This record gives sequence, C-alpha cells and structure tokens, in this order.
Amino acid sequence: MGKRVLTGGQQWARRAAGALSVCLLLGSGVAVKRGLGQTVHPITGRPIAPVMGLGGAEWLDREEREKEEQPQKAIAQFNLKPGMMVGDVGAGTGYYSIRMAKLVGPFGTVYANDIQPGMLDKLKAKAAEADVKNIVTVLGSESDPKLPAGKLDLVIMVDVYHELSRPQRMLQGIRESLKPGGRLVLLEYRKEDPSVPIRPEHKMSVDEVKAEVIPEGFTFEKVVDKLPWQHIIYFRRPE
Repeated sequence: MGKRVLTGGQQWARRAAGALSVCLLLGSGVAVKRGLGQTVHPITGRPIAPVMGLGGAEWLDREEREKEEQPQKAIAQFNLKPGMMVGDVGAGTGYYSIRMAKLVGPFGTVYANDIQPGMLDKLKAKAAEADVKNIVTVLGSESDPKLPAGKLDLVIMVDVYHELSRPQRMLQGIRESLKPGGRLVLLEYRKEDPSVPIRPEHKMSVDEVKAEVIPEGFTFEKVVDKLPWQHIIYFRRPE
C-alpha cells in the first residue's frame, strides 16, 4: 500500500507524474473500494485514508524510494535475526518483505499480508525472481490479518496503518498473532513535519498513533526518528 505525494522537485515530478496522478484519482480503479469500514477513527477522529489499489503498484517500487525513505536504514532498526517469524501487514508488492526474508534466512519466515490478490501475485513474482523462498503470502480482510496465532516475533506496517478501515479489529488480530513480548512496528509519515511532501490524510503524529494503538492491548516502547520522512514507532504485546 502506498501514499500520495503532493510535491517534489520539478524533474522528479515529471518522471513520476503518471504513477502519482493515478494515485490521486479515486475513480480510476487505483483506490480500493471499502466494504462497511470506518471513515474516521472513533478515538482520535482521524479521517481514514483510502487504500492504494493495484494501479498504483509501480509507485511502491520507484527508484527514488531508496533516497526518500531509506528502507535499508529502517530495516536495520528492526533488529532482525536468522530464524525469526515476521509479519508484513499491507505488504503490497513485497518491497519490505523480500528484504526482510533475506535477513531472517531459510529457517525464518515472512508472512506477507495484503487484502488485494493482485498485489500478492506481484509479490510472488518478485520473490521468485529474487530466489527468495521463505515468504508465505496471506490474503487478509479489512478486519482480520489472518496471520498465524501466537507465532510472530515482529509485525510491521509500513505506511499502512492509517489506511486500515477496521483499525481496532486489525490491531486485535495482530496482537493475537504475536508471541508474548513480540513487537509491532509502525512506519508512518510525520504529520508534525509540514515539509514531508505527502497528503495530510496519509500522515500520522506520534500522539495519534499512541492514542489508537495502546487501547488495543499494546505497550508503547519508543520512537525512532532517523528516516527522512517517517516515524518508526515501536510497541510490544505484553508478556
């Protein structure tokens, strides 16, 4: 799942105009139609952003992402170890899943979740091309990640949480998938920083994230702000 960039350098904007304009058009088939999901969060009143559809998949794999978001630096913060069991909720085309799968190794597993079969098809093709065999794709729903219960050391959501149309139920499902003491890590574009060139509905503040996640049975751990645009926000399932 991806975001809608508002501005950027003129040269970059010209190259990316096709993909980004698609991301802004709700009637183009790019935004996923919701079922009976929420439109605002009941605790914070935050408007819930639309989900990027398959037509915007190219933006997830854009070359500029390495510079703009520094995903390798983000992944280094996760402290992944060989043999770990990891969930990637809203995995999209597998940008993070494939990188994490290489780090957890053949005795570890990445459960790559998405609600769009087309995204998972692209993820499978990319994993096969990279000869990565320890990814299990999981077709979830808007209210259930359908991850294995009590098995995961870590679940990540990269620029995804703010799009969940059933955030409370999804968090409850994620909590149940984690081992006691397992971590939930959210990457979200910084709402506190007006210079981050992302539409406001696709940003979240640390205070908003804490207000919504803690009531669903998580303990706040820390915030790491070492990325150009995003917060890395850590929670744990209590022991």
